[in-house]
Amino acid sequence: MSDTPRTARPASLPQRTGRQLRRALGARHEPLARPLDRSRARAWLLAALGAALVLAVSTVGALLLFRITAPQADIERARLHQVDAVIRTVPGQTAAGGGRFAGGHNSRTEVEATWTAPDGTAHAGTVQALRPAAAGSSVSIWIDAAGDASPPPVDRAALAVSAACAGTGTLLTLLALVVLALRLRLHALDRRAETAWTDGWSRLEPLWSGRAGHRHED
Repeated sequence: MSDTPRTARPASLPQRTGRQLRRALGARHEPLARPLDRSRARAWLLAALGAALVLAVSTVGALLLFRITAPQADIERARLHQVDAVIRTVPGQTAAGGGRFAGGHNSRTEVEATWTAPDGTAHAGTVQALRPAAAGSSVSIWIDAAGDASPPPVDRAALAVSAACAGTGTLLTLLALVVLALRLRLHALDRRAETAWTDGWSRLEPLWSGRAGHRHED
């Protein structure tokens, strides 16, 4: 076995936070704890409660956002119909097909197409198709009750991702405010402790060093 001492790994942020919280909560019930120790304990306890409240609020907010937007998406989906459109012309495409990818690296392109609505009426217009698009091929599109082309409805999965992102953003923002408030409070308590220590030392140091007695003899 090697006698080389192992380098201690630094504690992670959750470990340091848990250690400080346990130490602070222990000070709340310690009869010999100083008022500043109890103030630190209250600060850590309020920060922990604030973090739990922020997590609950963010989670409930994300769920409510999804529950509000999902029915609207279902209504929009029920209002639309999906049909197959036949591509007639692809703007910018030459007879030899050399301009098939004209227009950059976008995966979709606008084409002229015709389609038949559920009521049997014929329609024509500009729709989106995946590249490479060729005349005579078909593309699936969404149309409204009048038979006109319409943007596709929002999927429930996309709404769930959007609600989760909104909840995560809210959670991170509010947690940052809780951490900032905790740091400001601890900094104020540290300043108070430093001031109290300086005042106490200025009173006791002359007694310990004997300078007070020399002053009295003089």
